[in-house]
Amino acid sequence: MCRGYHCGVGGPYYTLVLGLWNERVGNRMNLLTKLFRRAPAIRHPDDLAEFIDANAAFVVQKGIYEYARARAGHYSKVLFSEASFQDAVDVSRWRAYPLGLAMVGEVATVVLQETTTLPREVVVGEVSSLALSRFDERGVPAALDEPTWRELRAGLAERLGRIGLHPPKRVMDIPEPIAKDYFALMPIHKSLRGQDFDTLKSYLRVTLCNVHDALTKRLDAASVARELGRQN
Repeated sequence: MCRGYHCGVGGPYYTLVLGLWNERVGNRMNLLTKLFRRAPAIRHPDDLAEFIDANAAFVVQKGIYEYARARAGHYSKVLFSEASFQDAVDVSRWRAYPLGLAMVGEVATVVLQETTTLPREVVVGEVSSLALSRFDERGVPAALDEPTWRELRAGLAERLGRIGLHPPKRVMDIPEPIAKDYFALMPIHKSLRGQDFDTLKSYLRVTLCNVHDALTKRLDAASVARELGRQN
């Protein structure tokens, strides 16, 4: 039974419990705030570059990790704990990063063409410059050597350059010319990959459609168009 001020309102025990309660509620509220806080609007080309970069990394890394986990099944924890496999994953994700930039960059051109009156050549040129600038800011990762990194950059520049050679694609069709190269980078032996290509391509299609929707919601098209127009 609780007696005296130690357990009463205002006593030390009450203060301790109240403090713990407030801390827990506060932590939960902070988490809820983060979960439901609206992402900031994209108003400047730098914001667009950040969006392209972050989503490019997310798309390719999530696909690699989820595919490897699914293929390993019950042994996934053991597999992911092996240093040699971690190294293989690191190589895969860095080699896949420019593929992500090319795909998400093309999604960005589609959204800009849907929401602004900028000429297609301006949109493609500016988005290509943003994607390449983010690639260059990364520097050579430890998992790769400099010649390989330069080769990947050249491949990215070529893929971005091809965007302007055709009309805007449906977003679900953007992975078509890239999916095989991406699938080849999975850190699982070829003999164990099975008939998974179509599944992985479907993942890219769905994920890029989600990226398209997210960018459409966050983009302040008028502001970005105005900034891009000043640069041309």
